[in-house]
Amino acid sequence: QVQLAESGGGLVQAGGALRLSCAASGRTFSRYVIGWFRQAPGEGREVLAAISWSSTRTYYLDSVKGRFTISRDNAKNTVYLQMDSLKPDDTAVYYCAADSRPWATIPYEWNIWGQGTQVTVSS
Repeated sequence: QVQLAESGGGLVQAGGALRLSCAASGRTFSRYVIGWFRQAPGEGREVLAAISWSSTRTYYLDSVKGRFTISRDNAKNTVYLQMDSLKPDDTAVYYCAADSRPWATIPYEWNIWGQGTQVTVSS
């Protein structure tokens, strides 16, 4: 079963950018839909973006459309989240997750999770 590990978080000023990476183990990574989520203190976890196994379909939360871009490199077993024009409200722990069903379709089942990476945006 695939395992996920996020990296790339940190402290950035408002208006800045970060690129998060979600590295996966396992030979079947290219079969899985991957999503990026975040959870701010005292709030629930929300899905920000998702990408299909072939990168032909992507989804974005309205509040991040035009600022965040999800992409994947199956040869490197990695999914990225490029985050531009960051705002203090983007401060949260960011997670990537996978739907463990090969070639899954909507509705997705997010049942494999990474440990999270902290993103802090200062004003």
